[in-house]
Amino acid sequence: MAQQQPGVVETASPAQHPSMAQKPDKVTRMGSASIPKLIVEFAVPSILGMLVNGAYNLIDSIFLGNAMGEIGLSTATVAMPIMTVFMAIAMLVGNGGNALAALRMGEGNREEANRSLGNTVTLSLMFAVAVILVAHIPATVSGLLTVSGATAENWVYAQEFIQIISVGFIFQCIGMGVNNFIRTTGAPNRALLTMVIGAISCTAFNYLFVMVLGWGVRGSAFATICGQAISCATVLYYFIFTKNVPMKLRLVYMRPKAHTVGMILSLGLASFAVQAGMAVVNFVLNNLLNLYGGQSIYGAEGALASIGVVQRVSMFSVLPLIGMSIALQPLLGFNYGAKLYPRVRKTLWCGIAGATGIAVILWATIHLFPNTIVGFFGMTDDNLRSFTCFALQIQLAMLPFIGFQIVGANYFQATGQPLKSIFLSLTRQILFLVPLLVIFPHILPALPWHLDGLDALYFATPAADFLSIFTTLIFIALEMRRLRKLQSGENTCKF
Repeated sequence: MAQQQPGVVETASPAQHPSMAQKPDKVTRMGSASIPKLIVEFAVPSILGMLVNGAYNLIDSIFLGNAMGEIGLSTATVAMPIMTVFMAIAMLVGNGGNALAALRMGEGNREEANRSLGNTVTLSLMFAVAVILVAHIPATVSGLLTVSGATAENWVYAQEFIQIISVGFIFQCIGMGVNNFIRTTGAPNRALLTMVIGAISCTAFNYLFVMVLGWGVRGSAFATICGQAISCATVLYYFIFTKNVPMKLRLVYMRPKAHTVGMILSLGLASFAVQAGMAVVNFVLNNLLNLYGGQSIYGAEGALASIGVVQRVSMFSVLPLIGMSIALQPLLGFNYGAKLYPRVRKTLWCGIAGATGIAVILWATIHLFPNTIVGFFGMTDDNLRSFTCFALQIQLAMLPFIGFQIVGANYFQATGQPLKSIFLSLTRQILFLVPLLVIFPHILPALPWHLDGLDALYFATPAADFLSIFTTLIFIALEMRRLRKLQSGENTCKF
């Protein structure tokens, strides 16, 4: 038998891999077409889709801020971490199922890809029931609002908003989570369309319910549900009724299979960790804002309103970078499953370059036009507006480098290495940021920078970003070495 030569584990052409033996279709072209072109094709709708999805919370804040003032903004700030938990669950199921489907597609196993889709929808239904029950248990919702930093002034508003939103969680879970599968079937523009329809509907209903009918917080919650329901309907229509789709939603594939469910949840844990981490940060931050904001000239309500605006702009700035990482997921997963390791490396580095370019543009926009950005939220107090602009610029100081961290962490999820992805995802939001949020208000005021406890809170974010970026760099360097060994045949363990 001839000795195996280095490099034979890599598929050099489409014909060498069984899943690409025929003319490439929308799926198999991910293993043969130009990587930069594929990234652009997948990234543009994915980034726009994430911005559209994130617009739900932004739209609510803008309408509530203009209709109700600081009490509306503070209510949205209190509700934000709980809504982030809802999004975390949707991403746990949706991103995990999609990552598994992409790997199975790369292996040429479309039946298991269909099972991933069906089990993802089933898990969405199960989690939706659990969310409704939890949100309507008085003791539970009271505890959530307490840790979320609700005050006597916004407590009733926040409770009403969260309980209404929870009823429509199933629409969010399918409309956002299962939407990712459309991208994996090779139809990224269709995936974007399903989100755009929902966001436009949400905006229209917000204007009608909040500004015209004066329903306030209740109206904003109903508007969000309506937008998500319309988006959900378009996603289900695609997988049930559209012809010639590589994956179909059928009852036979919705029956839960223990191994499939376990893989979905394990692969989705990284995405869940990112969003859950954001929720934990928001829970901690809201309570610290009540403490240190109450000691400042802005008061607790002013601090919640101000940093609430900063948090929303920060989230909206990071969403395009998450969108890039999600766009790369099917490309990385397919090529990794097909053992096309040079294409895996090239996809990763092209994706990092794209995310960095986007981040630089966003960073420049925020630093050039902070007053304009803050003005959208209806903030009228000049001192509070000035404080918010400064906090926004400091908190996003490391934005140009965050794209590397997000794409790097998501790489491990896409290639079936969830534990590494979970750890890296937790570094930025939990392992570094939460301790710094607690420590900085005790350290920075003692330094000769004339900072108080409230100022120290937003300096914690760039410090945590720096540490998480450095950690991700180490993991990526080790992974590139492992891929080279896989390609040469020195290592045969894919995970």
